[in-house]
Amino acid sequence: MGHNESSILTSARAIVECMKIEAIEKVFCVPGESYLPVMDAILNEPSMKLVSARHEGGASFMAEGYAKATGKPGVVMATRGVGGSNLAIGVHTAYQDSTPLVVFLGQVHSSFRGREGFQEIDLAHFFSPITKWTVEIDDPARIPELVQRAFRIAQTGRPGPVVVSLPEDLLTKKTIMEFQKPTVRPRPAPSKQETMLVEKYIQNAERPLIIAGGGVKMADAEDTLIQFAEKCNIPVMAAFRRHDVFPNDHRLYAGHLGLGTDTGVVQTVKEADFILSIGTRLSEITTQDYTIFNREQTLVHMDINDGILGKVFAPNVGIVADAKEGLEAFLALKVVPSWNNWTVKRREVYQSSLSPTATNNCNHRIIGILQTHLPGNAIITNDAGNFAGWLHRYYQFNQKQTYIGPTSGAMGYGLPAAIGAKLAHPGRTVVSLSGDGGFLMTMQELETAVRYNIPVISIVFNNRMYGTIRMHQEMRYPFKTIGTDLGNVPFADMAVQLGVMGFYVKTPEEFEQALIGALECEEPALIEIESDAEQISVSSTINQIRQRSADQS
Repeated sequence: MGHNESSILTSARAIVECMKIEAIEKVFCVPGESYLPVMDAILNEPSMKLVSARHEGGASFMAEGYAKATGKPGVVMATRGVGGSNLAIGVHTAYQDSTPLVVFLGQVHSSFRGREGFQEIDLAHFFSPITKWTVEIDDPARIPELVQRAFRIAQTGRPGPVVVSLPEDLLTKKTIMEFQKPTVRPRPAPSKQETMLVEKYIQNAERPLIIAGGGVKMADAEDTLIQFAEKCNIPVMAAFRRHDVFPNDHRLYAGHLGLGTDTGVVQTVKEADFILSIGTRLSEITTQDYTIFNREQTLVHMDINDGILGKVFAPNVGIVADAKEGLEAFLALKVVPSWNNWTVKRREVYQSSLSPTATNNCNHRIIGILQTHLPGNAIITNDAGNFAGWLHRYYQFNQKQTYIGPTSGAMGYGLPAAIGAKLAHPGRTVVSLSGDGGFLMTMQELETAVRYNIPVISIVFNNRMYGTIRMHQEMRYPFKTIGTDLGNVPFADMAVQLGVMGFYVKTPEEFEQALIGALECEEPALIEIESDAEQISVSSTINQIRQRSADQS
């Protein structure tokens, strides 16, 4: 069917047609009787594949990871209030991570609405705080209009999640459906006045800095950012969990603004007198609890969404622009760099942060083994947790589109996001890193990987605790452990029972052999690493945290 054509279709078939117009190839779900007609319509659409997960939270993370890996909207489906509640974590992640996501939720029969029917929730109200838009469709003829609008809203401006509620009786009704063209993303560019101001501010700077975020990735502007940074000889830092926005081995890369960032790297931002912030909302973590800017600095903030500008810090110049259009405009700036010593020094500070401390050498070596053996274009995903500190500190992301992580800090994210990424890029190696706490939240999706033959590699750091929370607990209530110790879970054995290649290792040498085996086997694999519970973070052991508390008291 061509665009702008009319046909008599069921609502379910029309929804699938809208997805087809947007070139959607994968749909993630946990099935529900409330939207069986949509599933049936997908079965009859050869260009589309349904991936049925073991939990709606896993399905939503898969869709969100798939969207990050492709730049196209992820699509996830679930049933009514119960399925919708379970997948809300993926919706929240997409909202904080600016990921295009379209969520279809079956809803109770129209004639039962408002009676607290079986599994009924007012889905539009339930999701409105964590979405760009929510809509419940009650007229079949409006399916094309509203569903295509949902895809448009999810993808344009600052991308994000949209929830579409579908009453059960709507889906089988037939009517004339009229479809529109697929979404075209607007790409605003800076005005001449804005670019002239930017030129003036850069030229007057002595210590300029660029902070680059997800907007650069969404605009496919990584290469343009390299060109601009090189032209002006300006150091570049990555916003929280956007490591791959700029090659980490480049002479201008100055570090990642995340959790537990090296103090010297944080100092780079504090010492800068001019900051160009591109495509980042300057989150709490990127800004180290909103502390790293000061009034003496000149801030130019460029983002595709005007609501971002001035939300955290009032900029000297706020520019509403697509990151690629903006950077291409900046390539024409007449800037003569005079800050080479600054640029060299900030790179040296970053490189010195890569040296391991004596206490965390084991995990540092594990990251080094990953660096040695993974292909340059391998995609790494990760859960939330302190184990990620070693990845964030020591792994070098030297190619674009090689990292997918939750800026929302969602546990259970790593494995399902890896499954989504592998479906997006079947020819690339995809590895997830998790702690034992987060991994067991979505471990059941290993079975999904086996069932659909999706060969992802899961690395699980098992220290038998909720480590991040334990760290904070020890800092505030030393020696008083409650709720953070976990039992022993035989992850490698469980993986084998699920049909996954399982490895259990205790040393970096054993890990290296397991990784080589996992890379060769071309089927889902899991490597469980027996981790030292004492080494609670990149910078501290539990005893060191307790000692600091004792010294302060």
